[in-house]
Amino acid sequence: MSDENIFTLSNGQSVPVIIDNRRGAHNVTLRPKVSPTLSIHISKPWTTSVKFVMNFLETKRKWIEKIFDSVPCKEEIKPGITFEILGRNIKIIHDETMRSNKYMDTDKTTLCIGGGADMFERRIRDFIKEELLKEIKQIIKTTPREYWPSHITLRDTSSRWGSCSTTGTMSFSWRLAFAPYEVMRYVVMHELSHKKHMDHSPEFWATVSSLYGFGVERAKRWLAKNGQSLHKYF
Repeated sequence: MSDENIFTLSNGQSVPVIIDNRRGAHNVTLRPKVSPTLSIHISKPWTTSVKFVMNFLETKRKWIEKIFDSVPCKEEIKPGITFEILGRNIKIIHDETMRSNKYMDTDKTTLCIGGGADMFERRIRDFIKEELLKEIKQIIKTTPREYWPSHITLRDTSSRWGSCSTTGTMSFSWRLAFAPYEVMRYVVMHELSHKKHMDHSPEFWATVSSLYGFGVERAKRWLAKNGQSLHKYF
C-alpha cells in the first residue's frame, strides 16, 4: 500500500513523494530518485504517521536538494552515439530489420541494436544491464567463496551504488556500467566486504583493501567526485 504526497523544492519544483507502509519495518528509509524523473521514495512502519515522515523529509532538505542539483543534463539516446561501457567505448547503431542485438566487429566496438525504433532505448538498457551483471559475476568469482552473495539484483538508485542485506543479497546500480571499470570493481568489493562486516569499521575497510588491492582510495575518490555523471543517460 502506498500514498503520494508532494515535496516542494526551494526552486518551486514539485517532487512526488511515494510512501510505502512496510510490515516489519522499524525505521523510516528515504531514497531520492532521479530517473526517469525526480521522485522521493520512503518506506516506513505502519504505525509511523505521514505527518512525521513529511517532517522528517524536511530535515533532509539540504541533502535531497544537493542530490537533485547535481544531476547532469540528460544526453539524447540515438543511433550513432558512443558509450563507455565497462571501460570500453562502444558505438551504437540501429537496424530495425534485425531481431536481436549483435556486435558488428571482432573487437566489440560497434553494437547493432535490432527491433523497432520504439524499443531502441529499452534494448540498449537491457544490453548494458546484461553486460554489467556478467562482469559482476566474473569479479565475484575471483574472491573466496565466503564473500559470495546469495543473490544479485540490479537497480536504478540515485544515491547508493550498492547494498548488501543481512541475508547476503546484494544490489548494484546498473549505472555502474558507465563508470571506469576499476571504479565498478571497487563497488563490488565494497559490498562483498559487508558479508564479513555490516558496518564501515576499520576492519571493514581493511577487508575492502585486501579484496581490491592497490588503488582502492583512487576508485573511491572518483566515485565520490564523479558519481552523478553516471546519470546523464536514460
